[in-house]
Order: sequence, then C-alpha cells, then structure tokens
Amino acid sequence: MRRLVYRKSRRERGREPERAKLHLAKGDTVRVIRGEHRGKEGKILRVYPKQFRVVVEGVNIVKKHKRAATPQAESGIIEFPAPVSAANVMLLDPKSGEPTRVRRRVDKDGTVERTAVKSGQPIPRVR
Repeated sequence: MRRLVYRKSRRERGREPERAKLHLAKGDTVRVIRGEHRGKEGKILRVYPKQFRVVVEGVNIVKKHKRAATPQAESGIIEFPAPVSAANVMLLDPKSGEPTRVRRRVDKDGTVERTAVKSGQPIPRVR
C-alpha cells in the first residue's frame, strides 16, 4: 500500500519571495498609466521590491479608521496613500516630461546609470 503524502508538506517552507528588479526608486517622479488613477503624476514615497509595488504621493488614497489605543490617544479617520503595482506607473522623461521606458547602462567602473529611451537623457537618482 502506498503512503499518503500531502501536497502542503512537499512545499518549501520559510522561503522569501523573489525580489523583483525595479526600474523605479524612491524620489522618482512617475505617471500612473493604468487603473482608476490613470494620468495622475506624483513622487514615489516608498518602494516594496518583494511585492513589486510602490507608494505614489497623492495616488490611491485610502481611509483607515483608527481606534485610540489609550484613553489619551486620538482616534479618527486617517487618509494615506496605499501601494500600487509598479507595472502601472511609468517614469517621466527629464527632458520632455512624458512617460518613458528606462534603459540601464553600466559604466566601466561598474556604476549603473538609468537613461530614458525616448530622449537618451540620463535619469538621476534622488537620494
């Protein structure tokens, strides 16, 4: 008689999800190209590479009802931007201000520089 093996016990446990290569970084100016907020522009406030998501200023604003943890603390409704998929935003060209794809160019010393496909202009990293 064959031994019963459950599928769940065969899977790898505790493995972290793959970190996606993002074409975006904190501080970049982007335009939303898909979804409810299409056409809006904003600055990236936070990047989540494992989930392939970014938080854009003024985009996907959600409300959270917060209860006071202590009697002195304040409760109420908090509005904050929620993450959107990184595939739904495009980096803006520094020359024309239009959305563009991004190329990576590695210099001889090993530094990676991002360039806009439309204009060929380098896109500076805002740190």
